[in-house]
Amino acid sequence: MPLWLDLLVRVVAVVAAFLVLPLLVGQAEHKVMAHMQGRLGPMYAGAFHGWAQLVADGVKFVQKEDITPRDADRRVFQLAPVVALFPYLIVLLAIPLGPGGLVAQPLDVGLFFVLAVLGIGVVAVLMSAWASANKYSLLGGLRGAAQLLGYELPLVLAAASVAMAAGTLSLPGIVEAWSPWWLLWQAPAALVFFVSGLAEIRRPPFDMPIADSELVFGYMTEYTGLRFAFFLLAEYVGIIVIAALTTVLFLGGWHGPAAEHLGWLWTLLKVFAVSFVIIWLRVSYPRLREDQLQRLCWLVLVPVALAQLVLTAAVKVAL
Repeated sequence: MPLWLDLLVRVVAVVAAFLVLPLLVGQAEHKVMAHMQGRLGPMYAGAFHGWAQLVADGVKFVQKEDITPRDADRRVFQLAPVVALFPYLIVLLAIPLGPGGLVAQPLDVGLFFVLAVLGIGVVAVLMSAWASANKYSLLGGLRGAAQLLGYELPLVLAAASVAMAAGTLSLPGIVEAWSPWWLLWQAPAALVFFVSGLAEIRRPPFDMPIADSELVFGYMTEYTGLRFAFFLLAEYVGIIVIAALTTVLFLGGWHGPAAEHLGWLWTLLKVFAVSFVIIWLRVSYPRLREDQLQRLCWLVLVPVALAQLVLTAAVKVAL
């Protein structure tokens, strides 16, 4: 296959995953929450099990008027939703789907690259908060920045534990080095990474930056129409990215029966299983207060991640 065609196929595949997988997670969230909370509304659109609910939501966002506040910094305000989405698209390029080089762009420092790109998310939050010229948006943005900067430390420390255990920063290399006993040995790091990932994408119970009961909708208050939909899409893509990274780093990625042929299927099944847990947590737990959120980060997750790093180093030296 010519190089240009191979590159085109990889880019198209990543863009297709970027557009389709979040929609599947969004549809699943409608249905899971409808069943868990006894919601009838999402079960009606399109008759059979409410299959058209997501379509109805899309049409609703397209029809809404696109409004930019008079006092807003127009260019920054309009650019923020794109900045929120773009890092996740870049991250998907480096996440392996299966063995044999089934990844859009294999990188020797893939883990470092992914964590660095994910850190751009805080820029979109601050852009939307400051450019909106709204005090609720500004408060939400400051909360979001404090949350993202805080939880990035345990996220990186937990990922570093796995990289140390595998002896590589390559995401395919980490999956190849994975063995089932990591489910016990790296369990604390997995829990820290997963919880920190939820905070990074601002999913409940870590949705303090968009606390509707006190901040209207935080840094997204002034957004309407498709720009608001882009922020929601970024949240669902974030679910896919965090679930995929949890799968690759801690759940063995493509490992499973007949992995040579069905590795991609095992990866997707694990990703959707982790995504289901993320939706489940939204339904099950109330929002954390700001002090609770920061205390969990600095007094629980960071010490656990550091202890896991020490344990991993000791095991590597002993072996």
